[in-house]
Amino acid sequence: MSIDSGNKKWIYLIVLSIIWGSSFILIKKGLIGLTPLQLGALRILFSGFFIFIFGFYTLKEIPKATWKWLIISGFIGTFFPAFLFAFAETEIDSAIASILNSLVPLNTILLGFAVFNIASTKRQILGVIIGFFGTAILIGSGAQLNPHQNYLYAGLVLISGVMYGANVNIIKRHLQDVKAITIAFGNFTAIVIPAFIVLLFTDFFTKETFENPEVKMSLVYIIILSAFGTALAKVMFNKLVQMSTPVFASSVTYVMPIVAVGWGVLDGEGFSLLQALATILILIGVYFANKRN
Repeated sequence: MSIDSGNKKWIYLIVLSIIWGSSFILIKKGLIGLTPLQLGALRILFSGFFIFIFGFYTLKEIPKATWKWLIISGFIGTFFPAFLFAFAETEIDSAIASILNSLVPLNTILLGFAVFNIASTKRQILGVIIGFFGTAILIGSGAQLNPHQNYLYAGLVLISGVMYGANVNIIKRHLQDVKAITIAFGNFTAIVIPAFIVLLFTDFFTKETFENPEVKMSLVYIIILSAFGTALAKVMFNKLVQMSTPVFASSVTYVMPIVAVGWGVLDGEGFSLLQALATILILIGVYFANKRN
């Protein structure tokens, strides 16, 4: 039985929310044995390995005119955020990082309107505002539960959110007719070498590093993160952008915090009733952001 496009995009949204919602706790665990630079570089390299295996056949399908946008998309949609999130989670909880990431739909609408001339309806904007309000409640209550955290590092997540918003619009505007796996392949072709250069300038390739049991466990977390949270999710997200709207696709960042907070609670991070109520607002925001009529 085939699934119509309307239901399929919701399935993609839910699966991506689970995968990416789990990525924040994996980053947190990966930082136990790795530095932020090592984690970011390894995440890109492992992800590139998986992407190249399944996407190499698409190399000949990439039009020369699209390479510029594939390279830009690779850096702002994957390369820089991989490092920014790693540094951010050295100071703030994994759940808080995910919550701050919920600002992506707002960035998508603002950048889409101002830069890419992509229109959004009043109801979509209302949905983003409702979701943003729920996110603000989550951030405020999280700050009360964790007053010791350095929220200056939260700015790194906000910068990543702006990059994600720009990337969504680039895919929708300039890469709409390119296969999702092809976009991912082009992205990682552009960023794997820079990531390897970054890794070379760390102390990763030493005997002490590979003999450290914490490093070995962290590598397991990063491989899982790379295979699912970056490689598979990257392809699914590109497909979601193409089958829906930029706003709906970026709404995955509204549902992610629910998953991330759940993992955070299991890992000892705090969670309050107010945060639970805020998640309801977030889901309402997702619904309205999806309505076009």
